[in-house]
Amino acid sequence: MSSTVSDQISQPFRPKARLLQLLGDELIGSSRLAVFELVKNAYDADANAVVICLELASKKELNFSDGKLTVRDMDIKHESGITITDDGEGMTLDVLRSVWLVPGDDHRQQDRLAHRRTSRHKRLPLGEKGLGRFAAHKLGNRITLITRAQGAQEFVVDINWNELVSQPYLDEAPVTIRQRQPEVFTGNKTGTRIEIRELREKWLRGEARRLHNQITSLCSPFEEPADFKVILQIPGREDWIADLPDVSEILRTSFWKFSFRADKERFDWTYEFRKIPTLDLESRTVEKSGEKLRLPAKSGDDRMEKQVVADQKTFDGIGPISGVFYVYDRDKAVRRILPNIQAISSLLDEAGGVRIYRDGIRIYNYGERGDDWLGLDLRRVKRPAHRISNNIILGAIHLSLTESTGLIEKTNREGFVENSALIELRRIVLGVLNALESERQLDKERIRQLTLKPKDSSAVRIEKPIRGLRLALKRQGMHEKFESYITRIEKNYRSMQETLLSAGMSGLNLAVVFHEVERGVRALHQVILEGADIERAAHQAQELMHLLDGFAVLLRRDSRKQHSGKKLVEAAYKFNKLRFQHHGIQVVCPMLQNADDGFKARFTFNLVLGALNNLVDNALYWLRVKWPKSGGVSARKLYIGLSNDFEAGPAIIVADNGCGFEDTPEHLVRPFFTRKPDGMGLGLYYAGLAMELNGGQLLFPQLGEVEIPDEFGGAVAAMIFKRAA
Repeated sequence: MSSTVSDQISQPFRPKARLLQLLGDELIGSSRLAVFELVKNAYDADANAVVICLELASKKELNFSDGKLTVRDMDIKHESGITITDDGEGMTLDVLRSVWLVPGDDHRQQDRLAHRRTSRHKRLPLGEKGLGRFAAHKLGNRITLITRAQGAQEFVVDINWNELVSQPYLDEAPVTIRQRQPEVFTGNKTGTRIEIRELREKWLRGEARRLHNQITSLCSPFEEPADFKVILQIPGREDWIADLPDVSEILRTSFWKFSFRADKERFDWTYEFRKIPTLDLESRTVEKSGEKLRLPAKSGDDRMEKQVVADQKTFDGIGPISGVFYVYDRDKAVRRILPNIQAISSLLDEAGGVRIYRDGIRIYNYGERGDDWLGLDLRRVKRPAHRISNNIILGAIHLSLTESTGLIEKTNREGFVENSALIELRRIVLGVLNALESERQLDKERIRQLTLKPKDSSAVRIEKPIRGLRLALKRQGMHEKFESYITRIEKNYRSMQETLLSAGMSGLNLAVVFHEVERGVRALHQVILEGADIERAAHQAQELMHLLDGFAVLLRRDSRKQHSGKKLVEAAYKFNKLRFQHHGIQVVCPMLQNADDGFKARFTFNLVLGALNNLVDNALYWLRVKWPKSGGVSARKLYIGLSNDFEAGPAIIVADNGCGFEDTPEHLVRPFFTRKPDGMGLGLYYAGLAMELNGGQLLFPQLGEVEIPDEFGGAVAAMIFKRAA
């Protein structure tokens, strides 16, 4: 039988009274975060200052034993409390009834969307979900709210959660609002005080100290909002926080300071290496403006060209970013010569990391202990001597609340929602850090030379690129045809690994081998993804095996053979042809058009081919930095030619119209020195080593020192060979 209108029942949801308490417990992760949220509410209320009073009531217990009188403090939980007082605009009766007592009210969000700022300090509201008031319920069972707005009486709201949650439904648990003559906010004073009793957690010394550190970090120490201060008081327990270090003083002791600003148009930065009193090293400052921000790789479709520099789309939903990083050195050799190292180490252990601020107010919990939102510690594991980890940096990232609309705070107040804007923000910050790390390497080397610390070695593995290659082959249905190649590559690599280690050779040599094998594997990987025919892919795999054979020759110190320069260039062109097409590179190579061989020289072919491929590899990256792909005809140009301009012998010149080298030749060939966010810093080192082992040399001539077409005004490298006898 069909239903009629009279059969239908309209029934609204009836939340249980305990729902509000549950929300407080679930939405606010900790008591410290709850206090943090109440302070942010005071900021939204246009306050100048917030005073947090942590009252830990105690009584004295006297004990006479063994002829000694002892006195012990006994905490009494129900007498303890937290009082949070601000001098903001306060609340009228209407605001109390329609906003504070209405969970989920969105008036702050509406103010932000409409760009309505506060009257006194012109602030945009931080709150948007109407849930921050649950922070008070997270802290204790009894809450008294006292508030007064301009020209109004004082209002008092008492909430006893034990009584309230005993009621079955919210609509049966009313809250009483009392009006009275001002007692707290007398005269012309306005503001809000929240008194919380029957605390749910016991506040001990360590937690109180962490609360102090968190409160002092709420406002950026580098870019504080005007007229907003937060003060913590612990009556009777002042000694708990009296010895906490002065952050501003410790910032002045950092070895490195790096400040920056980045947006869709440019990347400006200033690097400072400061004078270390006990070391004979001069300070150094580098300033750059109008640069392009280089980005680390992003996981995605490998068929597309990977973005290497930030553009307008990168900053969508994020807006301009500024910030400052203070970086320290905690190596044992350096720690011994520094004063106050204990205070510095304690602060770095507790508060090290990179924090995020919007309009000068911190976004929790980025930069908290145990939070590694940038993956800094993992990066440092891979390259311990050169990457920055959380325990050696105090940093701040500053965002604009009006322009970072793509970054949405989670309901539980612990960071941003994981979306595309947050992914791009990570890449931007890591790109900035790479600029700092590149400069820092130069000064770290100077420090190491004075402190006599041996050079670091790096252990490396081949598993990851091989695994990625096998996965790509399976997707293309080519796994069975190529498994024999992959197995042989793995076997040869491990054989050389054992040879190097058993001979006691440094991890650097192994890292060079790994770098070349990985580059070859990735080149083969790209061929597979491009959908090349099996013959072409097989040829690429064979080239990789030949490269490994070349390393075997290096280890055996076999004699070199005579080869022509043209044969070497032809091999490099074939090896990189697909990459040239993929990246839209216009290659100018006169040697390929000529009938003669160019020159004859004795060298280990595959080793020198690897060197030439590394120069091409380097050029391709910096061409993409200088000329980001934007459709149409590519402006990227590469020159590979022969030169007889060097007295030492004939040379193969690799030049481009990219960014050019910004470092000295000494630094260019230094192992592990790189300005690429994802680079290992071994490409040019390997190229120089391969040429030296074959009796030649790698030089970086200035423009005009060698004859090349005028349009190639970027980087120039010359592989100089010893003339055949």
